[in-house]
Amino acid sequence: MSEVKITAEPRTEFGKGGARRTRRAGKVPAVLYGHGEKPKHIALPAREFAAAIRHGGANQLFNIEISDGTSALALPKAIQRDPIKDVMEHVDLLIVRRGEKVTVEVPVQLTGEAAPGTLVVQEHNTLSVTADATRLPEHLEVSVEGLEAGSHVTAGQVSLPSGVELVADPELVIAVVSVPTTADLEEPAPAAEEEEAAEAAETAESGAPAEESA
Repeated sequence: MSEVKITAEPRTEFGKGGARRTRRAGKVPAVLYGHGEKPKHIALPAREFAAAIRHGGANQLFNIEISDGTSALALPKAIQRDPIKDVMEHVDLLIVRRGEKVTVEVPVQLTGEAAPGTLVVQEHNTLSVTADATRLPEHLEVSVEGLEAGSHVTAGQVSLPSGVELVADPELVIAVVSVPTTADLEEPAPAAEEEEAAEAAETAESGAPAEESA
């Protein structure tokens, strides 16, 4: 994964009021910490940061250039979002070094099609791995191609890129292949209004007189 250069400004206002003013200015309040350094409060350009996360995922590596003349390589450690507005409210950034090994959660994607008539349920969407901070995989893939009902895929079966080591339990179940139950196959029952409309249509077609209202 390539690093993304992004500029930031030192943040001098704190508390909820300061954070709101930062966000109104089109920036995201953030704190940069790690490697024994004093936490540094900064403001990131909201649109640029969000675009990088959408493209590179939650483990996107950033080369942050701060207007005070300092810079740092960092990974997002935690991103707080407003559940209503779906905007980033605050970001924790962990300072890393080139060549340093870090442990992160990486998304797992299932590929292929299981045997006909089966249902695949993904039990875990991410896997904990260790890798060079500058060479983190965007995602991991594991195939369910042709798997029969009763089969399952474990973390130990996920193919890892060179330099990436599994931290999660190798026996952790990633996906299960089963036979769909009746509930899985049933279509949702029509709404009461639809049932009434269907009955009225049948009555009209048969020529039967409609019931008189009381």
